[in-house]
Amino acid sequence: MASSSTIDPAAPAGPVEREAARRRTFAIISHPDAGKTTLTEKLLLYGGALQEAGQVQGKGARRQSTSDFMDIERRRGISVSSTVLRFDYRDVVINLLDTPGHHDFSEDTLRVLAAADAAVILLDAAKGVEAQTLRLFEVARARGIPLLVFVNKYDRPGLEPLEMLDHITEVLGIEPIAMTWPVGIPGDFRGVVDRANGGGFVRFTRTVGGATQAPEEHLSPEQALEREGEAWSTAVEELALLEAVTGELDVDLFREGVGSPVYFGSAVSNFGVRILLDALVDLAPPPAEHAGVGEDAPRPLGAPFSAQVFKVQANMDPRHRDRVAFLRMWSGRFERGMRAVNARTGKPFTIAHAHEVFGDERSVLDEAFPGDVIGVVNAGDLRVGDTLHADGAPVEFPPIPTLAPEHFVTIRNRDSSRHKQFHRGLEQLAQEGVMHVLRRDVVADPTPVLAGIGPLQFEVAVERLQGEFGCTVGLDPTPWKVARRTDAAGAEVLKRTRRADVLHSADGTILALFTSEFLLALVERENPEVTLDKMLRR
Repeated sequence: MASSSTIDPAAPAGPVEREAARRRTFAIISHPDAGKTTLTEKLLLYGGALQEAGQVQGKGARRQSTSDFMDIERRRGISVSSTVLRFDYRDVVINLLDTPGHHDFSEDTLRVLAAADAAVILLDAAKGVEAQTLRLFEVARARGIPLLVFVNKYDRPGLEPLEMLDHITEVLGIEPIAMTWPVGIPGDFRGVVDRANGGGFVRFTRTVGGATQAPEEHLSPEQALEREGEAWSTAVEELALLEAVTGELDVDLFREGVGSPVYFGSAVSNFGVRILLDALVDLAPPPAEHAGVGEDAPRPLGAPFSAQVFKVQANMDPRHRDRVAFLRMWSGRFERGMRAVNARTGKPFTIAHAHEVFGDERSVLDEAFPGDVIGVVNAGDLRVGDTLHADGAPVEFPPIPTLAPEHFVTIRNRDSSRHKQFHRGLEQLAQEGVMHVLRRDVVADPTPVLAGIGPLQFEVAVERLQGEFGCTVGLDPTPWKVARRTDAAGAEVLKRTRRADVLHSADGTILALFTSEFLLALVERENPEVTLDKMLRR
């Protein structure tokens, strides 16, 4: 079975390029409840970053998950914010970009995918490709991100493995190449055939609660037949049929997005997690050169420092009311205290307070290289999509796409004595990209509008305004059902038609809000010259 070494021997000899070759930066995308947070914890466990893995909903004194650090995440058992988890494994620096699992926070996931070099598609063995998975898959594929597939929960009843591969092909339109193959039917999971390592049998043993690594027993085909009998014979027959159709994985084609390696396992039981982590090191690409706006060629990895803000998170440490901007490095070497330039404003920016991030924990970061994620603390001037570059080496990377909002409410401050805190809180939520804060009048509108992908975003906003800013607010429904981005000329036309409301966000985006898809279609038909984009930019 084809595979690549941890570090490409043909890689350039420069120090930045050598360090970049040691980086793997990836995200996990899935439908809610497919087990994303559990898999994240188990990758940390096998990477040596945790001694004991937690889950979203722990029992008794059992530790909570590392990636879900917000209070609302721990109380509700859901992921609503993205974070970064950095650890070393096999002399490789892993940057795991954790993403929200809930549909209402898919904007956050889109931003994270802009910083990832690869992604793991996590599927429930019983449900296959679900709606949210398909939506995020389409975004990842449009960005050309190589995709690995992990079929989770195989220790429960579900689709037969051949059925699952057919399902992946039919729904996602990709060529799945099974790198491991389950021994035992769904619900009676014994282990896997490890095709990448000679076709031997890896037999798993459960641990109490799945909190520690599952012991693995490596057996030859002859030993496996003796131990597992019919279950092993069935797996071998299925693999013979499969190999005649799909063949082996071509790593170069995988990195071009043509084929996707597939792994079977159970994150909750730790079955197959180590194999997946090894595959990410061996198969996922290291950072590649990234092109700026208007550049004829991508910016080399060894070029002077450049990075892009893909996320802003406030109050990760509520005691200090901090604000962290997450930067994905694209070129050069970062040194703490270095001076950079914000391409959007043209102003110099000294990166004095830079941290390595692990969930809500931070440690001082002295240097970083392409593929790394830097947490810049109290960077009040940085916004999602901003490019930072070394002085004298200008570049500006393309804006990060996000989705037009689908739900809208007006928000009222119920305590006039907290007027400043109310507006400061709204400004903070808008800067983070948690949601859009819209106003009819950019300067003075007493009833701002919150706009987001789903209603859960509003619940989180209310809780954060209360907990972080001490504000009591009320939400009121609105008649709007759909929004599209427009420009100043389009806004004037739309105001005259009286078929849409035009609202503004603080970053200058102009949104046209419609009460129905019918009205939107009517306006598009009558005014084809008007800009009405579904995808926004940050």
